[in-house]
Amino acid sequence: MVLLDANVLYPNALRDLLIRIAQSGLVRAKWTDEILDEVFRNLKENRPDLDPGKLDRTRELMNCSVRDCLATGYEPLVPALTLPDPDDRHVLAAAIKAQGSDDFVLDRIALNRRLVVEAVLRIAASRRSPPTSFAEILDALERAGLRKSVAELRSWRADQG
Repeated sequence: MVLLDANVLYPNALRDLLIRIAQSGLVRAKWTDEILDEVFRNLKENRPDLDPGKLDRTRELMNCSVRDCLATGYEPLVPALTLPDPDDRHVLAAAIKAQGSDDFVLDRIALNRRLVVEAVLRIAASRRSPPTSFAEILDALERAGLRKSVAELRSWRADQG
């Protein structure tokens, strides 16, 4: 199980990849309503070019696309936790196991490279406006912080000829 926090659900390409990895069965992905509130509040504030209705629809689709994705029952733990940023207590309370997103994806590549590559290919195939290539998705994932994972996927792609 991995808890996906706002910092990995905010970037579109990274969010898309992590959801597709979860859909493939390589991991049980979870998030909380509080995490989604933070993601979509910040997207609406920082990206006025995005249609708020479409963002609301994206949130709905996220919750429908990954089975049992909403973490619940952690709320009683929150008051007992002490962190430098009290606003992050809900994340710690909800997380059973967490890794950095790059290490997490790299582990999924090691577990089943084919499923991760297929997830990236499905992301590229789903992007129509504008159309996006496999390499462009890798570029976006690299900008989102997946440097080691992207290097591994690029080396696989180079080996494929």
